[in-house]
Amino acid sequence: MLTISSVSALIMAYLCGSIPTAVWIGLAFYGVDVREYGSGNAGATNTFRVLGKKAGIPVMLIDILKGWTATNLAYFIGVSTTGAYNSVSYTNYALALGVGAVMGHLFPIFAGFRGGKGVATLFGMILAIHLHAALLCVGVFIIVLLITKYVSLSSITAGFVYTIGVTFIFPSNRSIVIYGMCIFILILVTHQKNIERLLKRKESKVHLFKKRMTGAQPLNQS
Repeated sequence: MLTISSVSALIMAYLCGSIPTAVWIGLAFYGVDVREYGSGNAGATNTFRVLGKKAGIPVMLIDILKGWTATNLAYFIGVSTTGAYNSVSYTNYALALGVGAVMGHLFPIFAGFRGGKGVATLFGMILAIHLHAALLCVGVFIIVLLITKYVSLSSITAGFVYTIGVTFIFPSNRSIVIYGMCIFILILVTHQKNIERLLKRKESKVHLFKKRMTGAQPLNQS
């Protein structure tokens, strides 16, 4: 049942996700709009690619925090509306708030609705919903990244493993399983161009011990 407090929380979650961390940090400290370079996305990966780790790390951490904070609004605001903590209704409400934050990251009102791919914000949401599955995703992401040096492939694989994790390894309620499937589909959709480049072997690789990723070219050259 929708109430004033639940609708307000959804709006707050969207606005939280809409904070364009990559754009604001790039403009404030480097005079660069990362959306005009590299992949053209306003996310952590492109910030690493264009501006290096000193900009990329805070962008990544803040984007994760956006998802975690928005999802946890269910605890601070929604328990009185949805019932006991960890109830099905509470979980559904928390998932809705997390999705609101992800939508905010993808289509940020504060940055002309030109956002990133939402992976870091999705991860923050997963941390708040299912810690064990989130840690499993981190492990898989790191292993795939170290082996292949492809952030996109690592993200796609981690999304798939999350679905497997909440379904079979850490059996969860139906809402979380369905959410896991939706996460994987969303990652596939937002990484469509990356998948095409991976198939053509043209995807940029991450060089972890260099200051910047390769491929930091103006958008019209990438």
